[in-house]
Amino acid sequence: MNTIFHIANRQQWEQAKDLGSYRADSLDTEGFIHCSKSTQIVKVANKFFFNQKELVLLLIDSDRVQAEIRYEEAERGELFPHIYGALNIDAVYQVIDFEAGEDGFFELPQEVINLE
Repeated sequence: MNTIFHIANRQQWEQAKDLGSYRADSLDTEGFIHCSKSTQIVKVANKFFFNQKELVLLLIDSDRVQAEIRYEEAERGELFPHIYGALNIDAVYQVIDFEAGEDGFFELPQEVINLE
């Protein structure tokens, strides 16, 4: 299984489960859902979600995603997975509570470390 990751607002994720698909705000504004590889999660979280609470980390089986996934350059030669369409809920095989520590920074969850 090839796993990619997405940081989501807990409330948006709960609503998506009822709808059967997940649409990040970036799907409407940029045309895709931002995702990360395991080595990119902490850097992305600390840059874009510093000191935020009420987040979840979606573990996504990329082989089950119905929309197109493209690996595209976002920073100096680093490729990030982008999902070009709504994410079908059944592609998400695990959801982890993901909140910043008391210092505002994130750490890689043990569940992700165990995948490697």
